[in-house]
Amino acid sequence: MEPPQKRRFVLTIAPLLLVIIIPGVTLGATLNRNSEPFKKTFIDRCKKFEGYDCGKIWTAFQKAYVGKDPCKVPMEAYNPLIDAAPFTPACNRMMFWSKTKDVVHDFTGNKKCFVTVEDTLLGSVLDGLTWCGKEGSDETFTSDCPGWMDCDNNTVRSFWKRVSAAFADSACGDVTAMLNGSIDTPFSPGSIFGSIEVKKFSSPRIKSLNVVLITQEKKESNCLSASLKDLQKVLDGGIKYNCKEVSEAQIQRCSSSPETPCGSCW
Repeated sequence: MEPPQKRRFVLTIAPLLLVIIIPGVTLGATLNRNSEPFKKTFIDRCKKFEGYDCGKIWTAFQKAYVGKDPCKVPMEAYNPLIDAAPFTPACNRMMFWSKTKDVVHDFTGNKKCFVTVEDTLLGSVLDGLTWCGKEGSDETFTSDCPGWMDCDNNTVRSFWKRVSAAFADSACGDVTAMLNGSIDTPFSPGSIFGSIEVKKFSSPRIKSLNVVLITQEKKESNCLSASLKDLQKVLDGGIKYNCKEVSEAQIQRCSSSPETPCGSCW
């Protein structure tokens, strides 16, 4: 029989242990619940593409960032993911863009004659999502992750740089780029288009780059703008360059008209 004093001590600390242990279990369960909707979105989007092992792709994706400092995930960490879902070349149909995302996706969503990186499997499953890992954890987090500009090698930024590089590597024939004519610098060397994709364009795999400069009533740029001349300077000399100014209103009218062929939109 234990002395009364010792029994009182045990009874006193037991609730404290419960307070410490139970919240820890609750926190783990919360983290698991938070990551499950993200995985479900990933898998559901993936299943829209036939012929792929979405479980294998998810596993390759997680290996890039889980358990790592979210600011120390280089582009190369996603190489196994690219290998798990390689890009299929869509010659003459590949569309690039910079600062025109809404216009481009409204157009490609309605016309189906061009393909952006976000229309591919890897671009589609992660479009608009945020994710990261943490050192010492095997979880996927969707909050408290670094922002796009917080660090160069953050989880999301490195993914889009790597997937954009792979998309550009698969480009062939005549490629198109929708750029923003409502700003002073429609071509920015620091953008993904300028720093990653254009540098992957090479002749003779790519024959021409057709820039569609999207303008509004008060346009800030035209096809003779200095930044577009910079684009021509960095473009492979064997690639033919074309530029045409097209109003956003014209693109919207064309994208909402099923009978209008894509070639007539600009």
